[in-house]
Amino acid sequence: MIPEAWRRSEVAVVGLAKSGQAACRLLRRHALAVYASDAQDTPDLRAVAGQLAAEGCAVELGRHDLARIAGASAAVLSPGVAPASAPYAAAARALVPIVAELDLAARCLPDTKLIVTTGTKGKSTTAALIATLLESTGLGPGAAAGNIGTPLAEVALQPHAPAWLAVEASSFQLHDAPALAPAVGVLTNLSPDHLDRYASLDEYYADKALLFRNASERSRWVTNGDDPDAAKLAGGRPGAYERFSVAVRFADAWYDRAAGWLVVRGMPLIRRTDLHLLGDHNVGNALAAALSLPPETDRGSFAAGLQAFRALAHRLEPVREVNGVLWINDSKSTTVASTLAAVNAVDRPVVLLLGGKDKGGNFAQLAEALRTSRGVIAYGDAGERVEGELKGRVALVREGHDFAAVIARARALARAGDAVVLSPACASFDMFASAEDRGRQFRALVEAL
Repeated sequence: MIPEAWRRSEVAVVGLAKSGQAACRLLRRHALAVYASDAQDTPDLRAVAGQLAAEGCAVELGRHDLARIAGASAAVLSPGVAPASAPYAAAARALVPIVAELDLAARCLPDTKLIVTTGTKGKSTTAALIATLLESTGLGPGAAAGNIGTPLAEVALQPHAPAWLAVEASSFQLHDAPALAPAVGVLTNLSPDHLDRYASLDEYYADKALLFRNASERSRWVTNGDDPDAAKLAGGRPGAYERFSVAVRFADAWYDRAAGWLVVRGMPLIRRTDLHLLGDHNVGNALAAALSLPPETDRGSFAAGLQAFRALAHRLEPVREVNGVLWINDSKSTTVASTLAAVNAVDRPVVLLLGGKDKGGNFAQLAEALRTSRGVIAYGDAGERVEGELKGRVALVREGHDFAAVIARARALARAGDAVVLSPACASFDMFASAEDRGRQFRALVEAL
């Protein structure tokens, strides 16, 4: 539960997006004094500030009172508040305990078994698959919490805590989650990401390793048997391990490609054709989700859950087929590794929409997979670097920051039997409010064709 020491003064909540708002309400539910701040000052935030003030919070918009944060008994920081930021530094210098909203909420759910999924790619889909399986087996709710959308603190505010819960955790959240102790931890994979925030790849991987920081003999871990970096990161921690693989059969869950079955704990579970997701990486996600449930779970129930699952919005989501061209929304692919998985998942010639706000990935790693593609359209802030790393190695054209022009160019390039794939390998903030906004605009433009 919440430490008694946090009651000696107010708790600072920095950042008032959904998770910050939920953290404020959870703290007030437990009768703690709250100072909340956000660097922005918008009409929407003013409405939020009014609601939180009515619930007893002191709220400040447009600035952070660093002295007040330094004097707090604890600080709950949004994942978007980087360790190099002034509020984070003020709390750290004053030795104020710093936690993520995820950590705060986990403290308030002591009787809920958390299945926490992290990794560079596939964590949202895997967490959503786990939630679907929890619902189909009657173990827990069918919606995941955490980084996937619903703050964990919102779950902690509900009248009745669930027995089991699927949670997605980003590296930013894990950085400040000292009390998080998953009943089951799932590590999907590791590859370079967020190098615009982390000083090195080792630093990024170190935050992912914090999934295991409270490992005990009671812990269960599900890891990727095809990923040496993930195996190295998880190695030597206490607990029981199970591994999934799409490449070899010597795993607790594996893909029998020849027979067309997903095999879990020695028994065929469902046929590949009954899993309505594109790509081998999603086979791996389904295998990981199946292993995350207790071994005694009814297999028929979670086989039915896997068969009922459909692609999440903005993650290899088929939008529609127009004149024989399939348009696919994979806007959530913001790394080179996830875009490579998307290209390999599509069994058609691809027109790839590649670009956005550069996150420091190596676009040249896509060259071999795109060798037989219809072409790449490089756009946005990263367009120049995409062009520099891929031109001459793949068919490539350049567009700017007009997304309608990007779609029009893709329509002109594509032929019947092709797929146009928005899988940008970049953040969205050069042209869009978020990756979801980018995906929605893509979908709207495609629906208008």
